[in-house]
Amino acid sequence: MRTIPRLVVSALRGGLGKTTLSIGITAAWRKQGRQVAVFKKGPDFIDAGWLGKAARKPCYNLDLFMMDHDSIRTSFAEHTAGADVAVIEGNRGLFDGVDESGTYSTARLARLLEAPVALIVDCTKSTSTVAALVLGCRQYDPAVQLSGVILNNVSSGRHENVIRKAIAQSTGIPVLGAVPRQRREEFPERHMGLTPFHEHPEAEQAIQASAALAEQYLDLDAIWNTARSAPDIPERENRGENLLLRESGESVTIGVIRDIAFQFYYPDNLEALERSGAKLRELNALRDRTLPDDLDALYIGGGFPETQAAELAANETFCRSVKTAAEQGLPVYAECGGLIYLGRSLEVGSQRFPMTSVLPLDFVLEKKPQAHGYTVLESGDYGVFLDKGVIIRGHEFHYSRVEHIDGSYRLAYRVERGTGIDNRGDGIIVNNVVATYTHIHSLATPEWAPAMIRKAREYRRRRAGRA
Repeated sequence: MRTIPRLVVSALRGGLGKTTLSIGITAAWRKQGRQVAVFKKGPDFIDAGWLGKAARKPCYNLDLFMMDHDSIRTSFAEHTAGADVAVIEGNRGLFDGVDESGTYSTARLARLLEAPVALIVDCTKSTSTVAALVLGCRQYDPAVQLSGVILNNVSSGRHENVIRKAIAQSTGIPVLGAVPRQRREEFPERHMGLTPFHEHPEAEQAIQASAALAEQYLDLDAIWNTARSAPDIPERENRGENLLLRESGESVTIGVIRDIAFQFYYPDNLEALERSGAKLRELNALRDRTLPDDLDALYIGGGFPETQAAELAANETFCRSVKTAAEQGLPVYAECGGLIYLGRSLEVGSQRFPMTSVLPLDFVLEKKPQAHGYTVLESGDYGVFLDKGVIIRGHEFHYSRVEHIDGSYRLAYRVERGTGIDNRGDGIIVNNVVATYTHIHSLATPEWAPAMIRKAREYRRRRAGRA
């Protein structure tokens, strides 16, 4: 058996401070000298980035739709090795999932990990009704270990006292803290949620402000004891073997464009590429003049090319080098923001910015989401990277759309659920380029990283033959 204190931070709905308080608890415990492993329930990149920044180590996503139970347990066990405690930030409301039964919800993840839950409740213009909501959550699924309540948006004095007494009287669940309404928002939002920490001018100050908030208004000792109440985890046979196994074969160099414009990468994906035989080289599409000559493949994740469109377009030499490399057969895998960057242009407001022109597509940024949710894809005849018939469970979230779809291009994947590029397929193919709106996770699609390595090795051998 193995002991790892752990805590799920959840709420009655989205927008109640899960991220702020998860960051605050994490940063406060770090100040106490504790090593905190952090996880984000669901596919979100931005909240995970902030949690990782607060913990000073990568934050790993745990998603019941994309991953099977064994992969989640293994990932959790592997990434809590050496940690003193784990903080898992939920998403949406505690029981919210893809259907009326709450399938794939935070509650289901808490049950799977046997983790106690701290529930954040909004106390605006409410008193005893707050207790009724807490009681309802406990009775809705008794298998969920609802171990504490955090009051948010409380008024001082009598308001807080009445709520505390009502919860104690009707539920017996301890109140772990009470946070008054905050006048200053440390984590500003924009069209896709929080501003990523990479773009926040005072990211460290925001994290320290959250830590101070937690220290002032939360009972950190009680929260620590709540986390310690989690049962021991059985030692798993060959624990983490699928995460640690390295494939044999020649090493390849894969470029990863990672800058302010392109920042959405699951740590598991990068680690899977390394385990499969890749040396990763970080690139900057805003500052680097060209791609390195010795790349065997290129990976371009999602992000916000729309906020950096002028700067991306201005770096013409880098754009040309990407186009030239793709025309010469360099394997390229791109997702969402990376897909846009590989297009001919991006229209933002009244301006149109040239991109790399690798793909015969133009993109327009709209004011409303064009797709948001989980996807299920099937690799087809022209998969390039993945074999035919591989099922991909991923997600998409974007405000852009393809302009003037003519259907003359090849697509790697057939869409069974979601939107993709044209409601029927995703993953446009040009030479050895596959560019999708869907974000893939390596634990959900374990075939992806080895397939990318194989393409990189093929390209490396062809290039050596030409030399």
